[in-house]
Amino acid sequence: MKTKIFFVLFWILCASVQAQSVTEEETQSKNSTEIVYNAEKAQKYGADDYGMKKYVFAFLKRGPNRSLPKEEADALQAAHLRNIGKMAQEGKLVLAGPFFGNDDLRGIYIFNVPSLEEAKQLTETDPAIKAGSLMMELKEWYGTAALMEVNEIGFTLAKKPIVD
Repeated sequence: MKTKIFFVLFWILCASVQAQSVTEEETQSKNSTEIVYNAEKAQKYGADDYGMKKYVFAFLKRGPNRSLPKEEADALQAAHLRNIGKMAQEGKLVLAGPFFGNDDLRGIYIFNVPSLEEAKQLTETDPAIKAGSLMMELKEWYGTAALMEVNEIGFTLAKKPIVD
């Protein structure tokens, strides 16, 4: 009789623990953000099985021709920024921006192109590169394909254009 009571109590205890763990799993599932693979976006952004892709980083460095009069330097900077906008609109430039400070390393581009050669061709369209105000160093990089959404989101955050 004691053995039967022991097994009944043991069974009730096990059932209780199992019910509690199911409840905890359900609670965790409800409280956590479930990650769902999006095949359409993965294909659109060129992601591999890991959600990654190849880009080309361009490190913009101070060039030898930095002694332009202010008006010419301002016009060159405006043309440089328009070129950045054009490449972004074409989907070739994922990210661009200057570094703080006045060091030789001036800024970066992240190109959405398959080769260093294509990135080099794009950098050669930059008026600041043509004028010798900037130089580029290119490096292939493997990173998240989610960067492809940066421009789409970024355009919605700007109250005013960088260049008129």
